[in-house]
This record gives sequence, structure tokens and C-alpha cells, in this order.
Amino acid sequence: MDAPAPSPSRANLVLATLFLGMFVIGGTELLAVGVLDLIAADLRVSIPAAGLLVTVYALGLAVGGPVLTAATIRLDKRTVLAGALALFIVSNLVAVLTGSYGLLLVARILTGAFQGLFIAAAFAAGTAVVPPARAGRAMAVVVSGVAVSGAVGVPLGTLVGQALGWRGAFAAATGLAAAALVATLAVVPSVPGAGAGARGQVRSAVAPRVLAVLALTGLIFASVYAALTYIVPFLQTVTGVSGGLISVFLLAYGAATAAGSFGGGRFADADAARALVVGTAGVAGCLLALYLVGAVPVLVALALLAVGGFAMGMAPSMQYRVVSLAGPGGAFAQSLPASAANVGIALGSFAGGAAVGAFNTSAAVIAGLVIAVIAIPVAWATSFLTPPAVEVAAAPPPIREPALCQA
Repeated sequence: MDAPAPSPSRANLVLATLFLGMFVIGGTELLAVGVLDLIAADLRVSIPAAGLLVTVYALGLAVGGPVLTAATIRLDKRTVLAGALALFIVSNLVAVLTGSYGLLLVARILTGAFQGLFIAAAFAAGTAVVPPARAGRAMAVVVSGVAVSGAVGVPLGTLVGQALGWRGAFAAATGLAAAALVATLAVVPSVPGAGAGARGQVRSAVAPRVLAVLALTGLIFASVYAALTYIVPFLQTVTGVSGGLISVFLLAYGAATAAGSFGGGRFADADAARALVVGTAGVAGCLLALYLVGAVPVLVALALLAVGGFAMGMAPSMQYRVVSLAGPGGAFAQSLPASAANVGIALGSFAGGAAVGAFNTSAAVIAGLVIAVIAIPVAWATSFLTPPAVEVAAAPPPIREPALCQA
């Protein structure tokens, strides 16, 4: 017998709880960036070696997330969310307590994998408590947790790290994860797992139409991060900004990504395919503007705001398109956009670095622009892709008749 439908306020509370979980784990992913020097000094390794803690985390998310999602595909999503957070807490505690660089690397890989698992289950649980017409907005609330963590959580975590040490910062993140676990158990309802086994799910989720949108996702993130990875030296050498003003520019970008991810849900619900075409063209235009007005601080700030808004404004549409195009493989496909995004970030950072090494700091923006221009026809081509005939199976199984939710 189905459980009673959640009230609108209860559905919103569920989404807020999922947002909290995404905020905590998203902040933990990037927390190491702000305390790399402290980690390197404490463990007596080089800065590049400490930087591997960020790289292996992304690898764990990109590979381990889908693997764990496939392994838990039939489990109730509330159970998966709670389990992922519990394991996330344990692996973070290992990171806090260990004095071994090698063990810390392993802990970061596992933490990334558990984040990937949580992300997929969070999207499934979030879309299960809203009507199909609001699925994009539910996805936007969930993904906004990561965007807000980048804009607010990471700077705050860096301040804590400077005051209490990097272990103190990670301990604080672990405490927040424990709070998110308690909230998940108290608020998130039971959401049945997928009826089909992992093999059938994977087969549908890796169909060419899905891979095409995943490739587009990778290109979009590669274009942004080719420029963003080297935005600080760009601001210093081209724009002439230094010191605390750099933080203002970065905070503006972070605020734009948060706003974009929240607002992008409505575009996903209206026409996700068109949103990706417009958004990709918007990123290309903004990167071109960033290059052309690089010497004018005010215009650079506006360009960064626009890049952040366009890029993360597409995130709900990326998720929406991948899940809908996967058809009966939608439950497993929930984990794939995050993996594609992380691959794109890695490739974009590499491309930007190669451009800077060969030319100058402005070349990183050009590298991002070139990738964005390549992505435009890809976005246009994917807009013609349609879900398989069995569209109904694409969405995670509803737990009940959905209630209206002001997501």
C-alpha cells in the first residue's frame, strides 16, 4: 500500500535536506584546495603531491560513483543516501586522523566515490517527491548545493583551516555530514529502488543518445575550467587585480553559479534541449568577452558573472536530458553527468595549462573559447535526440502520488 502523499511543505523539506547533503559533500570535495599548503607542510610532501588529493577525489567520483550506483540500483534510495553519508563520514574521519599521505589518498578516493553515490540517490529522491513537470526544478535545488558550497562553503572552510589547521577544517566538514545524516534519516521518505537490474540499467544508460549529451556535458565543463583554473593569474597579469580584490571576483563568480543553478531548473522543465543550446552559446560569448575586455576590471567582473550563470544554469538541463534519454536506465544514469563533468574539468584544466605554458595567461581563456565553440554544434545536434519509446520508465519510481512543491 502506498504511503500518503507528502504535503508541499514536507516535499520542500526533503529538497532542503538533499541540498544540505550536497552542500556538505560538495564543500568537502574542494576543501583541500584552500588548505593544500597546510596539508603539504603537515605530511611533509610537495604542493603538487598535495594537489593529487583533489585529482584522486575527482577520479573516485567519476569512476566510483557510477560503480556504486550500479551495485545499489535495487536498494531504497533513503537507505542509499544514509549509507553514502555514513561511509562519507568514516572516510573523512580517516583523513582527519591519519598521518600517512598514502592512506589519505585512499580515503579521498573513497570519499569521492561515496559522493558520486550520494549525488545519484539525491537526484532520484528529489524527483520522486515532485510532479514530473517540476522535475527540473527539483534537480536544480539538489545541484545548487554544490554550487553554493563552492561560493560560500569553500571560502569558509579555508578560513577554518587557517584558524584550526587542515584537520580542523575536515573535522568540521565531518560534523556537518553527521548533521546531514541525521536530517536525511528524519526527513527523507522511502523511495523504492529501480525494478530492473544493473545490467539492463547500464545498457540503456550508455546508449549513443545518452553518451552524446554526456560528451556535451564534458565539453561545457572543459571550456569553463580551461579558463577558470587560471583565472587568478589572468586577473593578476591581464586585469591588474591583486590581493583581496581577487577574492571579490571569485566570490562574484561563485554567487553567479549558485544563482544559475537555482534558476536553471525552470529552463530544464520548459525545454532542456533548447536550454543547452542557448547556454553553450552563452558560455562561448562570455569567454570571448572575457578575453576582449580582460584589461577592464568592471567588465571582467560582469563577464565572470555571466559565465557562471550560463554554465551552472545548464546543470539541471544536463541532468534532465541524460536521465530522460536513458529511458529505463534513468536510475543509473543519475550518476553519469557528475562523472562527465569531472572528466571535463580535468581535461579543461589540462588544456588551459598547456595553452598557458605555450603562450601566456590569456591563452587559457582562448582555449576555453575554442572548446565552447566546438560544443555549440554538439549542443545543437543533441537537441534533436528523443527519449526511447518507454519514456515512463526513465524517471525514478514515484513513492506515491506526487504533491505540489514550490521548488
